[in-house]
Amino acid sequence: MASKTTKTRPTRKAGPRGKNGARNNGTRKNGARNHRARSAAAAPSHLAQEIVIESASVDAQIGAQAIAPDHVARSASIQTIVPQIARPASLPVTDDLREIEQFLYRQSELLDNKLWQDYIDLFADDGVYWMPVTPDQTEWEGSPSIFAEDRYMMEVRMGRITHPTAWSQVPMWSTSHVIGNVAIEAESRGQWIVRSRFHMMELRRDTVRHFGGTYRHTLVRHDGRLEIRLQRVDMFNAQAPYDYVLQVWV
Repeated sequence: MASKTTKTRPTRKAGPRGKNGARNNGTRKNGARNHRARSAAAAPSHLAQEIVIESASVDAQIGAQAIAPDHVARSASIQTIVPQIARPASLPVTDDLREIEQFLYRQSELLDNKLWQDYIDLFADDGVYWMPVTPDQTEWEGSPSIFAEDRYMMEVRMGRITHPTAWSQVPMWSTSHVIGNVAIEAESRGQWIVRSRFHMMELRRDTVRHFGGTYRHTLVRHDGRLEIRLQRVDMFNAQAPYDYVLQVWV
């Protein structure tokens, strides 16, 4: 009896099982790739064109310029405004200016070292130390002031703070002065009006206080040396509250 020949179909290689237990067929994967390729070929040509983003008409800003206030709307019409800062002309360095600078430095050293009499001797016989309450005051007489003292009253103050029974001054305070931005504002016949900036730190017990502002000296030359005819002290924190009043000149 002749044997019957059976044809077997070639087995298809199964792919790895997926999460749901079904086997993934390699042919399906290839078919999906072909499908995506055909879809891309059928897409409109304008989608495949290169996209060019045109820059805005407003210039690009970086850093602090890119941060606009909340109340300012951003638009193409906004223009960057650069503030114009007034720059004073450079002052000529003269022998008078150098001498005046050294004079002011010596004044601050005398105050910091509590050499009160030497400090008072820097003033002319008609010299005045004046600290107005407000910067708009123009006369030291007849108006309220923090200090308004001629040489006689300055010596009275010195005697009070150095008296051996002045217990309110114990322990004595310490100060440190810094003076800068010295400039001659006017000069006429041996008289100079000089403006400068100052900062003073005061230490008393465990309290530190800071004072700063502007000096305006009216200086004259007498017997070959500079003297103070008027020292005006405009203290920018003159209106601030303090635990105790100033005891001596700033």
